[in-house]
Amino acid sequence: MTWPTRCCVCERAGCALCASCEGSLPYLDRWTACPTCGAAFGAVQCTECCPQRLAALGREALPFAGCASAVRFDARTGRIVRVYKDLGEQRLALDMARLMARAVPPEWRADAIAFVPASREALTRRGFDHAELLACALSSLMKLPVCAALDRPRAHDQRKLGRAARVSNLASALRAHPSACQGRSLLLADDVMTTGSTLCAAADTLLEAGAGTVRALTFARV
Repeated sequence: MTWPTRCCVCERAGCALCASCEGSLPYLDRWTACPTCGAAFGAVQCTECCPQRLAALGREALPFAGCASAVRFDARTGRIVRVYKDLGEQRLALDMARLMARAVPPEWRADAIAFVPASREALTRRGFDHAELLACALSSLMKLPVCAALDRPRAHDQRKLGRAARVSNLASALRAHPSACQGRSLLLADDVMTTGSTLCAAADTLLEAGAGTVRALTFARV
């Protein structure tokens, strides 16, 4: 017996994400979002990349030149991420990447798409690298090469950690390949931006390895 593909949100038979659910997602408006960190309502005065929040990350400024996300993280978009990452519905990578590509500001320019590889523990648990698969889907849609510039991090899963613990967890966990970064403008892709610690650590590492600029792009934004 075979089971039909069902929408990961409403479970309607037919596809992994149905048109109705896709149309009702909480999309981020680039005109009201912060142009620096991508926070939903930070275009005029951002509360997410203000000096107080940055100080909690041990920073005075963000390392990436811009950040954009397709949707806000809520019960529906969280379910999409969970079904993709933890239940192995890999076909969602193309749906997520399609929405991410739409969120890219028209003035952004990139030479390649980078990603933060899953840890070996996560790769073993899931059976696939969720960030690499997203990057490959974006590559196909945006006609940009994938840049495997970062080694697999030796850090624990970030999802159950607080802001300070995330920063500590990622300290010295990432390594980049200078030959893959030198002088390139990179689009750094990930599934969710929570505190920004992962993207900041990755951008730091890429810039230190010689990348010209780094901009971040995620499916969802907490």
